[in-house]
Amino acid sequence: METYQYKEMDLLRFTTAGSVDDGKSTLIGRLLYDTKSIFEDQLEAVKDSSEKRGDENLNLALLTDGLKAEREQGITIDVAYRYFATPKRKFIIADTPGHIQYTRNMVTGASTANLAIILVDARNGVIEQTRRHTFIASLLKIKHIVVCVNKMDLVDYQENRFEKVKEEFKDFSSKLDIPDIRYIPISALHGDNVVDKSEKMSWYKGGTLLYSLETVHISADLDYVNSRFPVQRVIRPQSDKYHDFRGYAGKVEGGVFKPNDEIIALPSGFTSRIKSIETYEGKLDEAFAPMSVVMTLTDDIDISRGDMIAKPNNQPKASQDLDIMLCWMNPKKLQLRGKYMLKHTTQEIKCLVKDVRYKVNVNTLHRVENDKEIGMNDIGRVLIRTTKPLFFDSYAKNRHTGSLILVDEFTNETLAAGMIL
Repeated sequence: METYQYKEMDLLRFTTAGSVDDGKSTLIGRLLYDTKSIFEDQLEAVKDSSEKRGDENLNLALLTDGLKAEREQGITIDVAYRYFATPKRKFIIADTPGHIQYTRNMVTGASTANLAIILVDARNGVIEQTRRHTFIASLLKIKHIVVCVNKMDLVDYQENRFEKVKEEFKDFSSKLDIPDIRYIPISALHGDNVVDKSEKMSWYKGGTLLYSLETVHISADLDYVNSRFPVQRVIRPQSDKYHDFRGYAGKVEGGVFKPNDEIIALPSGFTSRIKSIETYEGKLDEAFAPMSVVMTLTDDIDISRGDMIAKPNNQPKASQDLDIMLCWMNPKKLQLRGKYMLKHTTQEIKCLVKDVRYKVNVNTLHRVENDKEIGMNDIGRVLIRTTKPLFFDSYAKNRHTGSLILVDEFTNETLAAGMIL
C-alpha cells in the first residue's frame, strides 16, 4: 500500500509576559497589524473603540483584550489566544495577564509555549513582576526567551538605557536554567523593531522581533530519543471490511516509532512489534512527536486507554510516589492528606497529598518552609502518592509525560497543574 508522507507545519507557540502597562497587548496588536493579519471589520471596531476612549493613536491593545472588563480597565485578565501566519511560519500567541493574582493564567498560557516574550519597560527596568514571569518561564522549561525592552521612545531611544536593562536581566537570569535569551529594544506603540527595523535605533545591529520569531530553532526542543505513546483509544470497527482490525490511537509524546520496531506495553509488560502506523490519509513510514496516529501490532495483546507504549530498552519511570512542583489554580486551598483525581497523559487515577515540602516566593525565588499553606496562584513542592503506578518522565526531560493536573473528584474542577521533578 502507498505510504503517506507526513508534512509537519512549522508552528511556533509563544507567550507574552510582563508587568501591567508594559505594553503586551499593544505589542501583539502591532505584530498583527504590521503583518497584515487583521480583518477590515476588526480594524474598524478597534478604530471606533479607540475614538470612544479618547485615545490619540489607534489603540492596538484592543485587538487582544476581548473581555469587556479588560477593555474598560485597559488590562488583560484572562489568557487571550491569537493566531497569525507569515510565509515562513504559523504562530499561536498566548497573551497572559501581568497581575500577581493571575499567576495561574500565566502558567496556563505558558505551559505549551516554545518561546516567551518578556516585556520590560525601558524606564523601569527589571522589576518584581519581570522576575516572577521569568521564573515561571524557566519552571515551565521554556527554552527560548526574547526580552523586549519596550517604550524606547520614552527614553529617547538611548542605547545606554537598553544596555543597562540588559545587564540587570542578565544578572538575575544567570540563576535560572534558560539556554537561549535574546534582547531587542522596541517601541510597540510606534512599531520600532517589531516587524520593521527601526531607523531611530541605528546602534542596534540585531534582528527585529518578527525575525527572531520566524527563525528561532525549535525542532531540537522536542524529545526524539525517549519513545512514548500514551494510548487514548482502542479502535475496533467490527465491520465486515475491518473485521479483525485492532488499532491503538493516540499522540506520540516522544521519540520515533517505525513499523517492525519492538515495543513494550505498560503496565502489563507484554512485548510485540509494530505492524503498521495508520492515519486518515494513509500509512506512515514513521511517527514522531507531536503526531496523532493509530498503531497496529503483530500480536493481540491486552492494551487499553491509559496504557503507555514504549521501547523495551528505554522505558519511562514507574512509581506511585511523585515529587512535583504544583501551581495551585483554585480558590479552595490544598488539603494535606487530601484525596484528589490525577490526570496524566491519557490516564486518570486517584491520589493522596502526603507532604508539602515548601512554597516558592515567586518574586524572590526563595523557598518558604515555615508557611506550607498552598492557595490560589501559589507554587509549591509537594509529595503525592497514587493508587497505582504512574509511567512518566521528569518534566525537564519531556513536558508532556512529565506534567499532570489535579482535579476535584466531586465537582470535576481543575485544582492545580503539576510538573514532575
